[in-house]
Amino acid sequence: MLLAWPALAGGFLVNPRSDQYIGGWPVRDFAGQALKAGKGIPEWNPYLFGGLPYIAAMHGDIFYPTALLRLLLPTDIGLTWGFIIHIFLAGCFTYGFLRAWGFGFFPSLIAGVGYMMSGELAGLVSPGHDGKLFVSALMPLTLWFLVRGIRDGRLWAWGGVAIAVGLAVLSPHPQLLQYMLLTCGAFAIYLAFADHPGRGKLTRNVALARLGTAAAAVAVGFLIGAVQYLPVLEYVPFSPRAGGKGWEHAVSYSMPIEELLNTYLPQFSGMLEDYWGRNVIHFHSEYLGAAMLLLAFAGFVGAPERRGFRRFWIGVLAVAVLWSLGGYTPFYHIVYALVPGTKFFRAPSTMLMVVALATAVLAALGTERALSGALSRRYLIGWLAAGLVIALLAISGAFTSMAHAIAASFPFDREEVIDANRGAVALGGLRSLLFLGAAVGLLILASRGRVGAQGLGWGLVAIVALDLWSVERSYWIFSPRASVLYASDPAVEFLNRAEPGRVVVAPTAQGGISARDPAYAGDALMVHRVRLLQGYHGNEIGRYQRLASREQLGDYGNTLNPAFWRLTNARYLYTNVEISDSSVKKLLGPVRNASGSTVYLYRLPGDNPPAWVTSAFVKAGDEATAGTILDPRFDPLRVAVFDSTSSVAAAALKELPAPLAISTRVTRYDPGHIALELSAPAPAGSALVVSENYYPGWSVTIDGRAAVPAIRTDYTFLGIPLPAGATKVSLDFHDPAYGTGKKVTFAALLLALVALGAGLLLDRRRAV
Repeated sequence: MLLAWPALAGGFLVNPRSDQYIGGWPVRDFAGQALKAGKGIPEWNPYLFGGLPYIAAMHGDIFYPTALLRLLLPTDIGLTWGFIIHIFLAGCFTYGFLRAWGFGFFPSLIAGVGYMMSGELAGLVSPGHDGKLFVSALMPLTLWFLVRGIRDGRLWAWGGVAIAVGLAVLSPHPQLLQYMLLTCGAFAIYLAFADHPGRGKLTRNVALARLGTAAAAVAVGFLIGAVQYLPVLEYVPFSPRAGGKGWEHAVSYSMPIEELLNTYLPQFSGMLEDYWGRNVIHFHSEYLGAAMLLLAFAGFVGAPERRGFRRFWIGVLAVAVLWSLGGYTPFYHIVYALVPGTKFFRAPSTMLMVVALATAVLAALGTERALSGALSRRYLIGWLAAGLVIALLAISGAFTSMAHAIAASFPFDREEVIDANRGAVALGGLRSLLFLGAAVGLLILASRGRVGAQGLGWGLVAIVALDLWSVERSYWIFSPRASVLYASDPAVEFLNRAEPGRVVVAPTAQGGISARDPAYAGDALMVHRVRLLQGYHGNEIGRYQRLASREQLGDYGNTLNPAFWRLTNARYLYTNVEISDSSVKKLLGPVRNASGSTVYLYRLPGDNPPAWVTSAFVKAGDEATAGTILDPRFDPLRVAVFDSTSSVAAAALKELPAPLAISTRVTRYDPGHIALELSAPAPAGSALVVSENYYPGWSVTIDGRAAVPAIRTDYTFLGIPLPAGATKVSLDFHDPAYGTGKKVTFAALLLALVALGAGLLLDRRRAV
């Protein structure tokens, strides 16, 4: 609670500059409100990027247990306590893992505290990366179960492994899941074939059998996650990341080599908005703790009975550090070429999760040596001298000069930020020296018999905790409640009363906009059920993304192209300046939104309806379709262009027919459910186009007849041929993969629980 106490007063743990603030909370609140209203988990999100599947495109922890917090509590409070609970669990599970291995109370406790309060875990609350935190907490739990299952032969552990892996799949953070499985897989192999002091080696047959059982448990874990990953697997070809994004994307947000210094001196590259480094943004922390590093390096040597365990974790640490450096070393070329999935991910620096855990384990080894009096005074004085040198370099400005030299090659100017950070670096050097000195002083007193084992243990726990708290508290930013941050305003109220239409959010200058205003930079408007032409997500439907960015028009792509507006039901412009263009009609402004930004609302030219009836339809391939529908000369009301792979027979047209005098009226526009009425019966050969993204699972019912699948139309939208006389059309979205996934998840979870319960019973009988 050193970090979390404001939550007791109802504080909302969110950094106003974070992803959670601009996008994470709105999409979770959308599902939370649906659940509280008894509508179940929504399958379609109509509010961003022309619509996208809610489950398949991933909108956070939809099926992870923290979703229950949002059912029981307001969404902002549920998110806050989800972070706090998992920070605590990360420490508890690390403690349990090391106790199971055979470590004493204090080594295990120090490792648990050091891991959960490390920058890579406690700092994750700043960017709002809860999925990363969930997996980070589950990794030591999985290691704990593997120890019990492989080394100790406990049958109940296999059910535990399956449940832990299943929860990690449901987190859902595929990249950190990959890191967790690689680390745990390597540890499982070590467990199976290592010589365990006092226990000996497992026989080859037993080792292979237990490894096989572990693999089976992991497979059951994946099946537990089927409700999430089956829709995701189906979505992969539709994602903008289909096929991977290449080397440059994969190594983006690698950890620069010079920032390894942040593990001891977190102020070196600047904390939060003072960051000057290569990655431009840096809301997290790499700080591992001065006292923790002292203890971790002490764990590099030690008693022979820990040799294999020690070497394993030193190896893990080395690989994880190299992995985190990504494109800054040749090592990542091997990872990129050999490790499945790497081409879909970026930010290799997220492997710091494993660095933090390996450091904590090595610190447990070092603490064990410290408690036995095995740390030499030479080692301690050496660390103190190194800390003093670093502090002197920080005070003298040497690190600032180094920063200037590094930043000289940047394509952006960071000179002022570096100079402004000089004082923080100097104080940071002294701060790290203070905690390092406190740890060294306590250890020297203990070596002289002035402090007993209990005093030494609790003293080290306190130093480690206060050391990490003094840095990570800067990353625990509590904000006003969501009801204040995302409050309505006159522009929102107008849009809620207006006819259905998407909103183009396009600030034309920085003036009048609050920093990281979620209405301008994110998804805040969807909180009020306003549909956005774009938004903030990162895994929107690839076809829509490509269409929106085709033939780039400045920073906004086609979002300011009238030909794109007429296809996407774009009717309103939300901006921060007054526009003199006579083609747009001013509806209101200037007004202030919840963030204090200036807002003007305009009506865009054209009707740009949510659906329309065309006189005819044709079939064409993607490239021809995309080029045609964005041509200003093309009239989408005259002909619908169905995907060339559809089974519909289209008549050849010698010339475009005249548009029909038939309009559509929206009678229902809910997530995954659209109902329309035509102003007149449809003629034979006509088609309906709906300005919502196509995705398998959309079905169409015409005048109450049996539902038929919708057809991809006009490159990415929904369409269907209309029978003569049609007047009422409804469209509904249900993802078959979600239905299948629910059944598989339920069966696999039941199997894991049975394995856990039966294992406990059988283990108890064997013990008797």
